Amino acid sequence: MRYVRMPIEVESPEEYGYGKIRYNLSESSIADQKLSDLKVTFPDLTLLYGEHRGNGALRELIAAGSGGLSADDVLMTTGAAGALFIISTALLDAGDQLVVIRPNYATNLETPRAIGCDIRFFDLKFEEGFRIDPDRLAAAVTPRTKLISITCPHNPTGVMLTEAELRQLSDLAKQRGCYLLVDETYRDLSYDGVLPLAASLGEHVISVSSLSKAYGVPGIRVGWLITTNKRLQEVFLAAKEQISICGSILDEHVALTVLQNRQALLEPVLAEMRRRLAQVTHWMQGEDRLEWVRPAGGVVCFPRMRAEPPGGVAAFYARLLEKHGTYVGPGHWFEMPDTHFRLGYGWPTADELTSGLAAISKALRG
Repeated sequence: MRYVRMPIEVESPEEYGYGKIRYNLSESSIADQKLSDLKVTFPDLTLLYGEHRGNGALRELIAAGSGGLSADDVLMTTGAAGALFIISTALLDAGDQLVVIRPNYATNLETPRAIGCDIRFFDLKFEEGFRIDPDRLAAAVTPRTKLISITCPHNPTGVMLTEAELRQLSDLAKQRGCYLLVDETYRDLSYDGVLPLAASLGEHVISVSSLSKAYGVPGIRVGWLITTNKRLQEVFLAAKEQISICGSILDEHVALTVLQNRQALLEPVLAEMRRRLAQVTHWMQGEDRLEWVRPAGGVVCFPRMRAEPPGGVAAFYARLLEKHGTYVGPGHWFEMPDTHFRLGYGWPTADELTSGLAAISKALRG
């Protein structure tokens, strides 16, 4: 494998320096939480090797209310990124074919590239509302396709599938004899009701998620993958054991506390994110230099410039940061033109969001 650093990580706020940014609208999660916000207390834990599959009570909470899934179907990983790495390296070889949607979270693209497998990109179109057309996707699948990889709700656009479309994609993968990977990291931030956990649709479907985005705890590095396929579970567990043996006892304790209080934590977050989405919607309606597809989940959207701003696109980003102290995620983070940018409305404070949106409007005009 040949590793290459991803632009989204090289240019991330934590690498650039948070102190250099006044209004950070590039983040893809809600605001980072403190242990006191989550009411986490630590008992006198023994710092032993944990269960290799992950804390049993934690896995039970993840599987609960999911339509027949059990703790045995869940494997805890080092964030969703760790789950995606395990799945790609366990399932794909240089001779295999992957069909993956684009734009996408970079790990869904870059790890398969490092493996050297044959990648067929299914490019989502602004003009089609960034929706996954199951019929068009079916045309991209060949007899050599081993894995179809999608995200829902989608990063960076926030667009969602309908349940019928998700089931259609599951049926497609089953008919073609390949696996379907659904990155569901934003599932708990769906505004009009959550879809079924994808892994509940069959042994050929794999779900991936984490606590980083909806719960604001990326620092604990807790994610998971779900599959009812017992053979795959053993393969994925073998990969995890070779990478890290088990997860962190401390991280999994925090995650357990979070999920034990899931509804109490989520309800105010969803209410606030709906309010913020309404604010961004109102701003977009008055911003004639941008167009977008309104998101249905997550805390990000992906506006597009209607025309090149004064001085060019690169000058816009330089002006936005240097003059206005505002940071967004340029399109090249997602292998898209920089006339697009990811705007995160969940991480900044309400005042920072208001100021950041105003700064974007100013920078678009020079």
